[in-house]
Amino acid sequence: MSAPTRILLDSNATTRPLPEVVRCVADHLESSFANPGSRHAEGRRARQVLETSRESIAEILGALPDEVCFVSGGTEASCLAILGLTGFPASEPGAVAISPGEHPATRETCRHLAAFGWEIIELPLDREGRLIETRYSTLPWQRLKLVSVILAHNETGVIQHTAPLAALCRQHGVPLHLDAVQAVGKIRVNFRELGAAALSLGAHKFHGPRGIGALLLASGLRLTPQLFGGYQESGLRPGTEPVALIAGMALALEQWHQNQDSRTRKLGELRDELQDGLLQTCAPAVVNGSQVHRLPNTLNIAFPGLEGEPLLVALDLAGIACSLGSACASGSAEPAPVLVAMQCEPEILQSSVRLTVSIDNTPAEIEEAIRRIAAVVHRLRESSPAE
Repeated sequence: MSAPTRILLDSNATTRPLPEVVRCVADHLESSFANPGSRHAEGRRARQVLETSRESIAEILGALPDEVCFVSGGTEASCLAILGLTGFPASEPGAVAISPGEHPATRETCRHLAAFGWEIIELPLDREGRLIETRYSTLPWQRLKLVSVILAHNETGVIQHTAPLAALCRQHGVPLHLDAVQAVGKIRVNFRELGAAALSLGAHKFHGPRGIGALLLASGLRLTPQLFGGYQESGLRPGTEPVALIAGMALALEQWHQNQDSRTRKLGELRDELQDGLLQTCAPAVVNGSQVHRLPNTLNIAFPGLEGEPLLVALDLAGIACSLGSACASGSAEPAPVLVAMQCEPEILQSSVRLTVSIDNTPAEIEEAIRRIAAVVHRLRESSPAE
């Protein structure tokens, strides 16, 4: 028997680069191979591609070109923001506030700070995964040196309303970092309007190449570099810039910007079809997180009575690629911290999976995915021992 055709429902882990992005990267690997720091004609041509890409990304994201610092991806961007804005390692330890269930890039960086005496404070979430704004007033603003919040959650898709938090951060002179890795290229993100000090993004989440991302840093802010070498990226991130990857990221973001309405509509329709089909065919099933304030492509759903790991394996064998949560935390057997913070019941914690669609998916694939997932869920439930 031949293996089933694969259906990819794990786009929050990564997306397939657009064909035109692949061609763009390949073309610039040939035509813009020179070091953009070189002063000869070839270097100047590479520099022009680099700066044109920077200007395009800045314009789309509501930033100034000199506020865009290119890095290797979202993880490095968040690490640089958290360590750099706190002045680590030279500064005296203080407090950092984060939301529960942050991406490992944020969580592990904060754990590193804690080993040096920093206090890490978690902002509470409600049962829909949204920050409880009334609790902001209880934060130790005098001790806070940074607030870092994930703008759109990678596991639940829940989008935070950060304006009140940004206003309080400005009032108290505390920088706000937003992890927008899952938001950029899926929803409208305007750096200036968000009022953040820094914002992280990564190209491979919106059909760009892997290995490239950016940190937006508000003009005038001081950030302590964490790597040392040349003076690239205004001294914030040394190393010869990968011009071809940067051009590919700019093109991927431009493609989203030009087609954002149709993409949002398509993703939402596919996600809703998947959700409705699974709720009908796999009852009992529970959708985790806000269904109003959510990325258009993300569905976190629990199938009570099952365990996530065996379900994931069975779905993979059935040709469905999905996940239990962040791919960067795939080695962990613990329940998703964000679902714990949302006070989900134990049977929800252990039976939740993340299904995320992309523009590559088709209605026919979603219909087939519903059929396969339902078959797996029913088979596993039937084979599970009675309580």
